[in-house]
Amino acid sequence: MNYKDLFKRIGLLISDPEKAWIEIYKEHAYRDVSVSFVYPLIGLCGLSVFIGTFFGNTSGPLVFQIALMKCGGVFISLFAGFFLAAYIVQLLNKKILCREESPALSQCYVGYSMVVVFILLFVSGLLNISILYWILMFYTVYVAYVGARVLLRVEDSKITVYSLAVSFTIICCPIVISFLFDKLSVILN
Repeated sequence: MNYKDLFKRIGLLISDPEKAWIEIYKEHAYRDVSVSFVYPLIGLCGLSVFIGTFFGNTSGPLVFQIALMKCGGVFISLFAGFFLAAYIVQLLNKKILCREESPALSQCYVGYSMVVVFILLFVSGLLNISILYWILMFYTVYVAYVGARVLLRVEDSKITVYSLAVSFTIICCPIVISFLFDKLSVILN
């Protein structure tokens, strides 16, 4: 795993999504997106939430348990959210685009489109940016739109509906799983 390439890809997806998607398309970099992009970012998000829990926390000895619970919640929500979103995107490909895409291509599209979610979770794990978090989350729509146009070659007549549906899926899947995890952890505690 090369973190230099990882951060370069993140920077390019944030600053110039079209150029990044063209590179991904030319490299056929969708074969190993989980290992080289998604899993390291999930780990970094979990680490930032774990460390961020210690800042300003006055829970005393329970702070470590709270940090582990929050870190576990982030891991589970992002990991399961990624695979759930990829599955839903495959269903959207059948329903909206009327074509069958490979699971690897759907995972690539979802994984790279989640870059905004990963970055915002990483930053919000260390700093409190709640309002800004939700405003910046809508940049996911643009990244997914460009990815649908470049990587998946979606027709112009379907691209708006498709990219909005995919963006909604990418944003909501980790949130729903995080909500369920929080409710289950309260019940099991």
